[in-house]
Amino acid sequence: MNHPITPSCNEVRTTFKKIWGYEDFRPPQGEIVNTLLAQKDALIIMPTGGGKSICFQLPALLQTGLTLVVSPLVALMENQVQELLQHHQKAALLHSELPSSQRRTTLQALERQQLRLLYLSPETLLSTPVWERLCHPQLRINGIILDEAHCLVQWGDTFRPAYRRLGAVRPALLKSKPPGTKISIAAFTATADPLAQKIISTVLQLQQPEVFRLNPYRPNLHTSVRIAWTPRSRKQQLLQFIQNRPQQPGLIYVRTRRDSENLAAWLAGMGYDTASYHAGLGATERRAVEANWLGGKIPFVVCTCAFGMGINKPDVRWVIHFHAPHLLSEYVQEIGRAGRDGKPAQALTLVSEPTGWLDPEDKQRQEFFQEQMRSQQQIAQQLVKKLPKTGEVNAVTKQFPDGATALALLHSSGQLNWLDPFHYTITSKIKNQPTTQSQAAKQMHQYLTTKQCRWQFLLHAFGFDREAANWRCGHCDNCH
Repeated sequence: MNHPITPSCNEVRTTFKKIWGYEDFRPPQGEIVNTLLAQKDALIIMPTGGGKSICFQLPALLQTGLTLVVSPLVALMENQVQELLQHHQKAALLHSELPSSQRRTTLQALERQQLRLLYLSPETLLSTPVWERLCHPQLRINGIILDEAHCLVQWGDTFRPAYRRLGAVRPALLKSKPPGTKISIAAFTATADPLAQKIISTVLQLQQPEVFRLNPYRPNLHTSVRIAWTPRSRKQQLLQFIQNRPQQPGLIYVRTRRDSENLAAWLAGMGYDTASYHAGLGATERRAVEANWLGGKIPFVVCTCAFGMGINKPDVRWVIHFHAPHLLSEYVQEIGRAGRDGKPAQALTLVSEPTGWLDPEDKQRQEFFQEQMRSQQQIAQQLVKKLPKTGEVNAVTKQFPDGATALALLHSSGQLNWLDPFHYTITSKIKNQPTTQSQAAKQMHQYLTTKQCRWQFLLHAFGFDREAANWRCGHCDNCH
């Protein structure tokens, strides 16, 4: 049984200061640390740059046993683990890009119980070599942390179906451990509206979670939306914005890999030092771009949503959305990269004129996104007829190329239960219409066209209605 010996407040503060050098917590960091030390489930929503990672790293380092950190991106894991190793802490990571020798070393350290924190993706967590070791009865696991938990909502139905199986992880692990063992689960994110919070809690099967919610408002972040009447005008506005901020660190967000490469090439042709960044680049290339940007060798990067999560550069002065994101949660994540040092920062979004006559690109992008969602739903419903009522996920994915996505979508619509992380049973007709991203996409469109204070809109959207009641930030384009 792993009844934790809870460290005293004094011990917690001393370790906090010794590792990170801070005198005291920022609220609600202290309460979150205590919640996790007491091995209670938790859902934590704090703005980007609010010090979330310390909230789960500190309890993990204070306990004997292992804490698993499920994280969506390699860059995010690498940054956090690197920092922990610099502080001489027992942390490691596992992902598909690792050389096999490093992978072996980490798996051995896991078997020998030499780790306090192990970072991995949902897919790696559910891979056979890792899962078998985690199920060893002697391996003590204190908790599972889901970092950037909004990815479960954004990607879990289609792009990363393994997210939908995470709720079955704790019960399956507990079956392999001594009776009376406790494993807590905590989900951390900067953006989750009330619906996303409900999905996260339901999928992860959180048990009476303590909920910590801080609103996303950042007083130093000045938001604005501008219409670009033609594709040429969009580029001109971008150029003018950059010219007015020479050598200031920034980020330009686009939607696709191709856009990222084309726009970076165009800006390089204009004499700017920049680079393209997207998930299709090799690990070495990605690391090089990150290092050049963090070190100030290139002032800005032209990137897709694959860039920035967990990368901490405090002095980013601006973020431009050359294309608007599809979802409000992505938008808040991405503008949150700017102004982490508390100094003024700009967040500009460029949009086509509403009719789409002069520049139909935005409209086409939106329609393509919604069409993709619809067709994936249809494929899933057609596959239902062919899938075995009870089955094993790897067998299904071997037989049907879209099998994993179909299972995730069926789980999302309440038609499927996971018996454990690998075996499912299909139950019945659609219980709940899958809350497709199209609802969320509508909200993004409303934000871009609203005449009210932009921060007031965001507070409402993320469920902070009381705070939003008479809100005027005074510094967005609409307040001006």
